[in-house]
Amino acid sequence: MTNSALYTATAAAYGDGRNGQVQSSDGVLDVPVRMPKELGGPGGATNPEQLFAAGYAACFHSALKLVAGQEKLDAGDSEVVADVSLLSAPDGGYRLAVGLEITAPALSRDVAERLVAKAHQVCPYSHATRGNIEVALTVA
Repeated sequence: MTNSALYTATAAAYGDGRNGQVQSSDGVLDVPVRMPKELGGPGGATNPEQLFAAGYAACFHSALKLVAGQEKLDAGDSEVVADVSLLSAPDGGYRLAVGLEITAPALSRDVAERLVAKAHQVCPYSHATRGNIEVALTVA
């Protein structure tokens, strides 16, 4: 990591991995994690895929608002929904795929698509995933 970090978030996972607990260093995030029922677990708590989806949706939405503001456009009632899928990988492990659905009713479809493409270039999650996992962008 570089010395020029603007912010560093720290969280720890403990217990039994997907059936344990995650907590941020400041205590704001302190939640149990459970294997979802769809994967044979007990469910009833969040899981790593949900946490990733929430983070990506919030980050991408912020990037969309940023690029809209730079062009003096109103992304007003926009929304980003992130679907994070856990898939089997060819090597026997697992991989992720992401679908982002963006709704921006205050913008024309053409403008929304252009801003979504720009947001995808500046969003830190998009930078982190680019070339590593499939990310599908859909303007609704």
